[in-house]
Amino acid sequence: MDGMPNPLRRLTLEQLRRRTSMKWRTYPEDVLPLWVAEMDVPLAEPVAQAIRDAVARGDTGYPVGTAYAEALADFASTRWNWDGLAVKRTAIVPDVMLGIVEMLKLVSGPGDPVVVNSPVYPPFYQFVANMGRQVVEAELGADGRIDFEVLEDVFGRVRKGAARPAYLLCSPHNPTGAVHTAGELADVAALARTYGVRVVADEIHAPLMAAGATFVPYLSVPGAGSGLSLMSASKAWNLAGLKAAVAVAGTDAADDLARLPEEVGHGPSHVGVIAHTAALRDGGAWLDALLTGLDDNRRLLAGLLAEALPAVRYEPARATYLAWLDCRALELPGDPAAVFLERGRVALNSGVPFGTGGAGFVRLNLATSPELITEAVRRMAAALGRPRGPA
Repeated sequence: MDGMPNPLRRLTLEQLRRRTSMKWRTYPEDVLPLWVAEMDVPLAEPVAQAIRDAVARGDTGYPVGTAYAEALADFASTRWNWDGLAVKRTAIVPDVMLGIVEMLKLVSGPGDPVVVNSPVYPPFYQFVANMGRQVVEAELGADGRIDFEVLEDVFGRVRKGAARPAYLLCSPHNPTGAVHTAGELADVAALARTYGVRVVADEIHAPLMAAGATFVPYLSVPGAGSGLSLMSASKAWNLAGLKAAVAVAGTDAADDLARLPEEVGHGPSHVGVIAHTAALRDGGAWLDALLTGLDDNRRLLAGLLAEALPAVRYEPARATYLAWLDCRALELPGDPAAVFLERGRVALNSGVPFGTGGAGFVRLNLATSPELITEAVRRMAAALGRPRGPA
């Protein structure tokens, strides 16, 4: 890592409170926000420099070309040992969720079912319903992983009477942080093929692996050729405000992607494409420092909870920078997130919008400084009348 500093230790609370984005402006200043997926980091210098250079050139027009896809293909080869990301089977889309909408339009029709593994990222429900599709849940197992008996049963049911069912796969999974194995993904592909279900994979958290974990791209496994994937540098380099993502088609889905309307390519930001490309090409050392910092934060959170809130169950995730906390044993009178916000002034994501299986859970964003994580747990313990631990 050549001494690259931990990006999560670079900014003070005072500096963070000057930000005007959703994370820092949704709640009053006395609330500590550890909720929405924004990271408390400065931009990676190669990304910041690429943006400065673009502004200096006045290079703020419309996006064009395949530089982003080429950078992603190189990143996939280096990081995931996958050389199958064919640039000719890619398209630039505004962001991952809008890309998902466009992919679902290509492979399903109005009223068709879209299967999701609950509990799952809440916009899956919102965006799918708003585009006139029916969300069908295949609940995860008690271990937070895909339950293949449940998935097969749901695939069998949605196929009956449905012309074009789809499966929206979250990989790695948000909120549990589960990393699907090559075997699990191959089983997904086999079931999808058997039941005629098209797979669209949200792989936005793919670069964010814990130490020892390995990401497997869905399109890399046998039988996944009819699948479509959405990837982006936005989560790993904190670029959500610089809109750009890449849609990738499997070997048998090129014709589907070719039907993507031309106007979709007008949605991404040209400066966003430049920033994302720079992140993938030149931001590797910064990413490695971030990943080390996130590993440290997972261990820190586990220790703090064991000491101050032992009834809260937490299994450190193998991916993402999110912590999925089981608060059911606290037996609180209502949503734990509401209790921690009202009594402790800590903003976490309620588990309820994540669908079936989410009630009684909260999602905590670990992509912040150790000091803020420590303060958050102190506040959470104080909200329940527990000792707050050493200062």
